[in-house]
Amino acid sequence: MWGRHKKAMLEAGARAPSFRLKDLRGATVSLEELLSKGPVLLAFYKVSCPVCQLTFPFLERLAASSSIQIIGISQDDLSATEGFNHRFGVTLPTLLDQAKESYPASNAFGITNVPTLFLVEPDGHIASAFSGFSKRDLEALGARAGVMPFRAGESVPEWKAG
Repeated sequence: MWGRHKKAMLEAGARAPSFRLKDLRGATVSLEELLSKGPVLLAFYKVSCPVCQLTFPFLERLAASSSIQIIGISQDDLSATEGFNHRFGVTLPTLLDQAKESYPASNAFGITNVPTLFLVEPDGHIASAFSGFSKRDLEALGARAGVMPFRAGESVPEWKAG
């Protein structure tokens, strides 16, 4: 790794890199196709990540909104991803960004930790980006979507590193 420069995670204001990934049924989906339907929250994760396991049930609540598409992007294979989705009640659309393909989307977005979330506007620009679990950022997404991710009385941490 000597002499190599690591790409930084993309931030709000940057243009989201184009990608084409397979969904759980094997169909190829592009970022442009997703954005043609409106803003999209890309949620990168690994099935073994405890902070991802904490985050995804709340993302599932946000997915009840029709104003923002929520797309999970798993860094695992099909079988492991289906198991994760079943175990944690995830029904939102999921794409596969796999090691056997050198994680094309994760690398293009500069991801070093999961979960990492990017809200991408229809014009292709990133409106917000954060890594780990952030109650404040999830509440802001919920306010925009018109759906609150947290229920009264729920014990939710303010922040957890990814």
